[in-house]
Amino acid sequence: MSSFVRHEDILEARDGLRGHAVETPLLRSPILDEITGATVLIKPECLQRTGSFKFRGAYTALRRIPEAERSKGVVACSSGNHAQGIAAAARIFGVPATIVMPADAPAIKLRRTAELGAKVVTYDRASEDREAIANRICAETGARFVHPFNDASVIAGQGTVGLEIAQQATSLGLAPDAVLACTGGGGLSAGIALALSHELPAVRFYPVEPEGFDDYGRSLLAGKRLANERLSGSVCDALLTEMPGEIGFAILSSLKQANRLGHGLVVSDAEALEAVRFAFQELKLVVEPGGAVALAALLSGKADFKSRTVAVVLTGGNLDGTLLAGLV
Repeated sequence: MSSFVRHEDILEARDGLRGHAVETPLLRSPILDEITGATVLIKPECLQRTGSFKFRGAYTALRRIPEAERSKGVVACSSGNHAQGIAAAARIFGVPATIVMPADAPAIKLRRTAELGAKVVTYDRASEDREAIANRICAETGARFVHPFNDASVIAGQGTVGLEIAQQATSLGLAPDAVLACTGGGGLSAGIALALSHELPAVRFYPVEPEGFDDYGRSLLAGKRLANERLSGSVCDALLTEMPGEIGFAILSSLKQANRLGHGLVVSDAEALEAVRFAFQELKLVVEPGGAVALAALLSGKADFKSRTVAVVLTGGNLDGTLLAGLV
């Protein structure tokens, strides 16, 4: 696995995704503009294949594995969105997939991963090491492990979101001052920020995390990777990683040094859930809590974007229906 990601890798990933991934639109919302005083652009990756941006990186990673090795199968760890992305990509390539998922993952994510044809192996998020389980399966089967964020090909695939934001905003005659997206392990954030640094050099990228799981924000301030104290306990299940990935952290650290990165933003579970409700009722979009944290940061005023143009990525929409019903 290469630890080096170039802008050219993201461009190549975009070409490889044509005909497989959805080029999600960049939407305007008059009510968001009115509430925030900003010009807001919404990138709804909840409309992506499998319901989240994760398909982009998963497909790119599998496509780049040599066919002879890929035929032995792939293994991944995920709370649900990377799981579905890998399962869908594996189905396209006709190879077996085994996904190690936390037993407390949302039922919709567990079910859909299995429905896509993957074998699901569950574990206890608080007491078991998911990567140790995955490595054992790889040793037994000869399958290739595809990390959910610390993988150069995955990061390149996720970076295509940044390419699309830049190109779509330009076609609208707008130049974003800031881009906000959820940050878990950092694969998406690193990919978007790297793409934007080439396509829109003046833009600043802001990573957004759940309260109590702000390892990226703290790590960027400290200049070294710091871990979260716990691995569970937030409604934003998609963002509960132990610590930043090495590759993504290196990319974001270098962009911070180049003054192209905004400070880390943190939202509470209540703010994330309010963003889920707002997205459904006002934007007519279904977004899961972890996928709504960037919108939550904007709505709750975590940074001042008045009179500025800001793009917000809604990263996933795999939401349990009972939770949505309770909110609305």
